[in-house]
Amino acid sequence: MTAPLTGLTAAEVAERQARGRINRQVSESNRTYGDILRENLFTFINGVFAFISVILLFLGRPGDVAAIIVVVFLNAIISIVQEIRAKRQLDEISLLTRPRVKVLRDRQEVILDPAEVVEGDILLLEPGDQIVADGTVVGEGQIQVDESLLTGESDLISKQAGDRLYSGSFCVRGAAAYVAEQVGEESTAHQLTAAAKTHHHKLTPLQREINLIIRVILALAVFLWLLVLLSLLVRLTTLQMSVQTAAVVAGLVPVGLYLIITLTYALGALRISRANVLVQQVNAIESLSGVDILCLDKTGTLTANALELHSWYALTDTEEKTKAALATFTASVSAPNRTIVALSEAFGGSPQPLRLEIPFSSAYKWSAAAWQDSEVFILGAPDVLFKSEDLSPAVAELLQRGRQQGLRVLLFARSRSDPQWDERQETPLLPPDLEPLAVIWVGDRLRPQSRDVLERFQQAGIQIKIISGDHAETVVALGKQVGLDAGAIAISGAELAAMDDLSFDQMAEKATVFGRITPEQKAKLVTRLRALGHQVAMIGDGVNDVLSLKQANVGIAMESGSAITRNVADIVLLADSFAALPEAFREGQRIYNGIQDVTKLFLVRVFSFSLLCLVTVMAGRAFPLLIKHNSLLTLWGVGLPTLAVAFWAVPGPRPHRSLIRSLLHFVIPATLSLALLAIFMYLGVLARELTPLLEFFQGRFDPTLLNGREVLSELGQSVAIARTALVTTLMLASLCLVLFLKPPHPTWVGGAPLVGNWRYVAVVLVLLAAFLIISFSPTLRAVAELEPLSGWLWGLIVLIVFLWVILLRTFWRYRLLDRFLGVDLS
Repeated sequence: MTAPLTGLTAAEVAERQARGRINRQVSESNRTYGDILRENLFTFINGVFAFISVILLFLGRPGDVAAIIVVVFLNAIISIVQEIRAKRQLDEISLLTRPRVKVLRDRQEVILDPAEVVEGDILLLEPGDQIVADGTVVGEGQIQVDESLLTGESDLISKQAGDRLYSGSFCVRGAAAYVAEQVGEESTAHQLTAAAKTHHHKLTPLQREINLIIRVILALAVFLWLLVLLSLLVRLTTLQMSVQTAAVVAGLVPVGLYLIITLTYALGALRISRANVLVQQVNAIESLSGVDILCLDKTGTLTANALELHSWYALTDTEEKTKAALATFTASVSAPNRTIVALSEAFGGSPQPLRLEIPFSSAYKWSAAAWQDSEVFILGAPDVLFKSEDLSPAVAELLQRGRQQGLRVLLFARSRSDPQWDERQETPLLPPDLEPLAVIWVGDRLRPQSRDVLERFQQAGIQIKIISGDHAETVVALGKQVGLDAGAIAISGAELAAMDDLSFDQMAEKATVFGRITPEQKAKLVTRLRALGHQVAMIGDGVNDVLSLKQANVGIAMESGSAITRNVADIVLLADSFAALPEAFREGQRIYNGIQDVTKLFLVRVFSFSLLCLVTVMAGRAFPLLIKHNSLLTLWGVGLPTLAVAFWAVPGPRPHRSLIRSLLHFVIPATLSLALLAIFMYLGVLARELTPLLEFFQGRFDPTLLNGREVLSELGQSVAIARTALVTTLMLASLCLVLFLKPPHPTWVGGAPLVGNWRYVAVVLVLLAAFLIISFSPTLRAVAELEPLSGWLWGLIVLIVFLWVILLRTFWRYRLLDRFLGVDLS
């Protein structure tokens, strides 16, 4: 008999607390509110807009600076609110699942928060209790522990006096005490998650390309500013003209694009939240759409940490009699493990008072029970209950068939003799007259719709890789159940460890099933797959998955998993909603497609205006559009239409080429033709309006009809009419581009595939009607600094825009740019 456990005294606890030897909990939610604020405020894009704001202040445009500040802060607020909402929800989940521990102090049992445990404390464990510090079992108790969150292996591990326990595992069966030896940052759980303490804000490939586009636009704006300055220095333009042009150039940097992208991310997060998907990073759903490899753990991801009866076969007695014995046996066991629970659910039955019971232990791998006036019934591993030669070939074949399917094979047997105990080894001995009654096959319980979900991913061209701590053959068999190819390559962690880097990379791409994998190997697999050019998503639930979740492009965690896993993941599947993944993938496609379309319209506007600015500045003239004109065209021709484009975006396969390459087919023809159209319209109308003045200066006009002031007035009026004609032309052309981008009818197909959504036509008509109201209302026209146009000029504008539409459609349909460049851009 061992001495009774007393626990620490109050003085000993105080001394350890003073030395800092307490189980101080590492903050599981690694992101603080300060981190979230910094990541969303101090970004490259915000730096660009800060630079633009300084330029605008120098140009005396505080109103435009205010607009930029509003956009930047609105964007930041949207992202911050979304991420703080996710943080708070996860903190609530962690609080609800935070364990309480039973500690022995001064011979008394007390209930404490895990953070109050000190080094040397004696903790008491019962089924369902979490182990919160590393330590050693003491006393006479015995328990079975689930370490799957640490190792990925689903088998229960028996522990008794002298055996090690690790934080992050759970007591499943039995009762015991253990002494806390490694607490706080010294614990195993902390060591495994140390690499996850630092949160890194990950940009998606799309965001990196958008950043590149904005860098190019900024460089273009700087070039145009230098050109304006040069024109001023050589006195080609006045100071007033130069300031006006420089202010318009500042407006070329697409602040609206930044806002639309943020709104699109926020809308996607809102949509997918209805499917029990919590998005921690606003860009995570979009990033999911580019994934081509999906890695997932078996235990807790494909399976639900539970077993279920696969099938069974009666050997000796009738099926009814054998089933009745199984039902009573499983219902009567006093400490059921997961196998007994699965069989009890399948067979039902009523519990009976037991006259004999030997609980299951992984040390001897069987359990026994007998009730009043019954024989002894035993359930256990076939190779333990019987020697292979003692079983008939038929039974041996049944056992082998189950093993090949990756199932847990059990034998149910009976005996007229009671098991005896080996007093020397303190283990039970099987009776000699065992008779096999049934073969039972038990398998891991798959999560609902696991097979359907994985099939949908494979149909989308996404490779599935199952990475587990279990034996590779078991994982292969499970993979077959969820629809993986029967010829899938499987490899073990030991084999990977023996490979050089080149062989490791080759096997990482070729193999589908990875068994007996350590947490470090999981992370290395994900890292190498990314280095080989793949977009990788990793799904996990345990502490052993933390490193790999951090390395993946998209980390996905189950709500039922460990708190640290939820907090480092980009996406959390609330209620373990595995079936929501395909919908999240489709939402990512929707976001990507919407942002791609929005970017096309913004780029056409930026580059066509840049060409127009370049031509006018080189000619020594001010940019033909006033700041109000530029704002009107940006809002009506790009801003409001892109809101509709982003809101009504639909899922679909994203191109394998980069965003920039995929934009060229639409952007280049539209940009060049729109710039030429604008230059032609502005100069043409201006030339016609100035014809009487030219005749006057050439002496062919009666000089008595005009004085100097009238000449200047006529000149200003001519320029104003040309500007209004230019604004009108660009507005009509921009609205037509929306229909080219989202063709409602085959007539508009050329720059993009047929959409067939007539809602875009409605948006265009509403915006056109609003512009016409502005154009024909004297008050609104004056506010917009527009001039009334004659009927013939309206007709000319409509005719020219119509011809431009036909020409642009022909350019796209015959792929003239593709032929000129010698590449396929469509």
